[in-house]
Amino acid sequence: MSDSTVVRSLKYRKYLHIVVPLFLASVIAFLDRVNVAYAALTMNKDMGFTAQVFGMGAGIFFLGYILFEVPGALIAEKWSPRVWVARIMISWGIVCGLMAFMTTELEFYIYRFLLGAAEASFYPVVYAVIMPRWFNSTERPQAISIMLTSLLVAAIIGSPLAGWLLGVPLFGLKGWQVLFFVEAIPAVLFGIILLYWLSDWPKDAKWLTQEEKQMLTEQYEQEIAAKNSAKKYTVWQAFHDKEVLKLCLIYFMWITGFWGFNFWMPTVLKAVSGWSNAAIGWIIVIPMTITLIAFILVGNSSSRTGEKRWHVAIPMFIGAVGMGLGPFVSDPFISLVLVCISAIGVYVGMGVWWTYPTSFLSGPAAAGAVGLINSVGNTGGWVGPYLTGFIKDLTGSFQWAYLYLAFSLMVAGLLILTLRKNLPTSQANKPL
Repeated sequence: MSDSTVVRSLKYRKYLHIVVPLFLASVIAFLDRVNVAYAALTMNKDMGFTAQVFGMGAGIFFLGYILFEVPGALIAEKWSPRVWVARIMISWGIVCGLMAFMTTELEFYIYRFLLGAAEASFYPVVYAVIMPRWFNSTERPQAISIMLTSLLVAAIIGSPLAGWLLGVPLFGLKGWQVLFFVEAIPAVLFGIILLYWLSDWPKDAKWLTQEEKQMLTEQYEQEIAAKNSAKKYTVWQAFHDKEVLKLCLIYFMWITGFWGFNFWMPTVLKAVSGWSNAAIGWIIVIPMTITLIAFILVGNSSSRTGEKRWHVAIPMFIGAVGMGLGPFVSDPFISLVLVCISAIGVYVGMGVWWTYPTSFLSGPAAAGAVGLINSVGNTGGWVGPYLTGFIKDLTGSFQWAYLYLAFSLMVAGLLILTLRKNLPTSQANKPL
């Protein structure tokens, strides 16, 4: 068997046993996180929620998320990322199912908080703990980008599914209640499956040969040594590092626009177009499919060239244009084009972005720092949806809200270009 055949075989098995289960878990996570955006099309009227109440509930998810993000990432690094991710999925599935039975505004806030607490640290564990153990720094942009196309696949599947479920009352439950309950079931079931599919370390993987286990272990140790030779970080030092703090600010600005777009996009598009709930669900497949293709292209390009900053910043600038022009358009088809542009901006740099912290951090420092970046950034997940709803109630229009979201994306893109170019892992690894 030739060397190229061996390399392709190993890459295929790494994707099958690591990327695929994480991809599926991420699809389910994103479905359970954003189904509230589609439930709002009928839930807000049934529950008597104002735009501000819904924005608060949509965003309060991130308060629970932030409080438990860093501790969860550190626990997974020290203990077992496989078991921790499975626990996350089972607990968030239970909470999502309970949302079907809420009856008050307070319960809405409580369940959204608990959902965030349950899901906290899922993505930091993936980015900082699991991926570096299996993919070197050159391979990670492509691997993480492919895994994160799950966000788009979730939207492609979830949009029409949610639109359909909203019109399907079942066993006395209204459509939005059915949506929460049905989409909770896969999380619990797949959490159990993950316990048997994922492995914590290459040495634990039954699908690797002894030589492959040794090679991947040495690759991981060599990368850590390269980072430590530049600077060895403790968790506390990572929290105070200027580059880490800058990443926190960038991600805050980015996620303000990201979640403002995701939580309010179905409502805004319906207001402009007058299309039915089911039609909105199917139409959103268009921008998400286009963005999925762009996501893969950007990740592959970054892995091939080794460049990170412009691969994240350029999409951000594109998204800012789409977001800024969107609320001033009354034609539904032009609005859809701008939704496509906005989606490209808020999504496609994400896979490359999350390889940056692990380019100079490793071990507990990487897990803690990625948890911190995600925590601080995701306060934007509360700010974006809440301010969008607040400004809409205050002005009667989404125009100023979307201009603020566009401004956030533009600032994030500019700050990304100030990150350092030369990283410890730049020459440490060659792709397998």
